[in-house]
Amino acid sequence: MTELVTNAAGRRVPAMVNGREQVPFQGVGRHLPAGRGQAPPVRSCASYPANGDKRVADLEAALKRCGLRDGMVISNHHHLRDGDQIAVQVLQAAARLGAKDLMWFPSASFPAQREVIDLMEAGVVHHIEGSMNGPLGEYASRGKMRGLGVLRSHGGRYQAIQDGEVHIDIAVIAAPSADCFGNADGSHGKSACGSLGFALADSMYADHVIVVTDSLVPFPCVPWQIQGNNVDHVVEVDSIGDPSKIVSGTTQITKSPDRLLIADYVARFIRDAGIMREGFSFQAGAGGIALAFVDFLRTMMKEAGVKCRFVRGGSTRYLVQMLQEGLTDYILDGQTFDLDAVRSIASDPRHVATTPFTSYNYHGKGNFASLVDVAVLGATEVDVHFNANVVTHSDGKLLHGIGGWQNCLAAGCTILAVPSFRDRIPVIVDEVTTLVGPGELIDVVVTERGIAVNPRRADLLEALRGSKLPIRPIQDIKADVESICGGAPQRPRLLDRPVAVVKWVDGTLIDTVWQVPG
Repeated sequence: MTELVTNAAGRRVPAMVNGREQVPFQGVGRHLPAGRGQAPPVRSCASYPANGDKRVADLEAALKRCGLRDGMVISNHHHLRDGDQIAVQVLQAAARLGAKDLMWFPSASFPAQREVIDLMEAGVVHHIEGSMNGPLGEYASRGKMRGLGVLRSHGGRYQAIQDGEVHIDIAVIAAPSADCFGNADGSHGKSACGSLGFALADSMYADHVIVVTDSLVPFPCVPWQIQGNNVDHVVEVDSIGDPSKIVSGTTQITKSPDRLLIADYVARFIRDAGIMREGFSFQAGAGGIALAFVDFLRTMMKEAGVKCRFVRGGSTRYLVQMLQEGLTDYILDGQTFDLDAVRSIASDPRHVATTPFTSYNYHGKGNFASLVDVAVLGATEVDVHFNANVVTHSDGKLLHGIGGWQNCLAAGCTILAVPSFRDRIPVIVDEVTTLVGPGELIDVVVTERGIAVNPRRADLLEALRGSKLPIRPIQDIKADVESICGGAPQRPRLLDRPVAVVKWVDGTLIDTVWQVPG
């Protein structure tokens, strides 16, 4: 039985995860790292072709040359989102070579990778450290994965790699454009997906790096987002994926009247609180409410005659439209969420590819997430102490990853834009099922039934004095919703067995995901 300890948030977490001793969450800003980070192995150019041609025949040949063996860590990135075709092919190639007990380390997973379940059943993959969306989350929630899942933010993943918490043996990078030396770019080629920032740490720190491309160009591939000096082998394939599936159901503007009202409230809040001013900055997610909010804010900015210095992406066509209309100087893009944004990042130098290293890594010499004036995010649950959950649902099932959500909480003002209930289940609860973001970092909760401002933010409450917005205590909104839904939601029935853990941005354990029955 795994030993459990109680962290500073009052949550029980395992003392050991997958054979590695853990540090429990100690509070926001309380845990500071020490020592030296990870470094890649020393190589010599004498071991590589003098003509720079690192091509090999196929994935199996590349894995063999990387010395594939049982128990290795294999990483992938998720810039093609649900259109990715390479991650599963890599693991299937490893299976054909007889590998067992691999740890899969994706920057995120999607339903497109549901076949990894078969590989776990066959003993090829031991466990996943990375988001487990949809079928993979369901599988893990039922206790079927042999190891514990580890959920990290995008910045937390970079931190884990650079600090040596995760040692990547083989990184496989799906690149829409690359040359035979290994220089790679995500913004050009038939499968263009935009930025490749989430693969940067993998390319820098992994023992072996394989670039897989369906658009091989003559040397040099420019602009290169992945440097060929960090790449061991290049594999050319017919297709790395379907870029049209970058766009998903969560990257479409909402048509719901309630959710449009939430988006309108968010934009008006930012305006009335004085955050919307010349040279401000913001970040919004790619969910339906967030996309609608950007559209509302764009209109208000035009009316007020103000522009942003920068907007932080996940980029979408709505941010691109603001750039083209002169409403922002720059888009700083960590992930490209639709094809309009892919075209923009390929052609407009003001649309800048960034990485978790520069924007989200808590163990860095600065972190520009804290330079963003306001971040608008979503959540699956929020409690009366403003704590929030983004990884499990009201039934306790693990169905989402963290993404950059935790990292964005460093913004000057963090707003959660959420419907007050989903499927007649209230979103505001007494205590979140899984703690992913501490309430002290969440400033505002906006629902269609009112806006709750964290009492810690007396400055916001003062700025909104006289505003016509429906500012209400969070407890009142909760009571209102429960009267509509027939009472508070039942707590999920969970077994006392961990199936995954949630890391905070500093690498400490903030909470545990527990097995669901069945």
